[in-house]
Amino acid sequence: MERFVEQTLLYDFYGELLTEHQRRIYEEVVCDDFSISEIARDEGISRQGVHDLIKRCNKILDDYESRLHLVERFLKIREYIKQIDTLTKDDAEDGEIRMKKISSIASEILEEL
Repeated sequence: MERFVEQTLLYDFYGELLTEHQRRIYEEVVCDDFSISEIARDEGISRQGVHDLIKRCNKILDDYESRLHLVERFLKIREYIKQIDTLTKDDAEDGEIRMKKISSIASEILEEL
């Protein structure tokens, strides 16, 4: 997965667990695409300080994911839903086979939850 997408997903799931200061700066870099120089100037801190804070936030968010696996589960469930969507649009298979596949996917989703 592209690192930018991964960062935004991690932030969506675990961002509230960061401090207000960490959240604000992380959002500006990752979500709002501000440069480290712009943030350093606005916050009155060094570029290295901003860089270190972003690196620390990434480590914190990665650590939460390694323990909780919420993003991983979300991505799995999203993939299952895509499969179900494809099956509901597939006219090539007969209804009984399609329903068995959908039922199997639904069981996998329930196991994830």
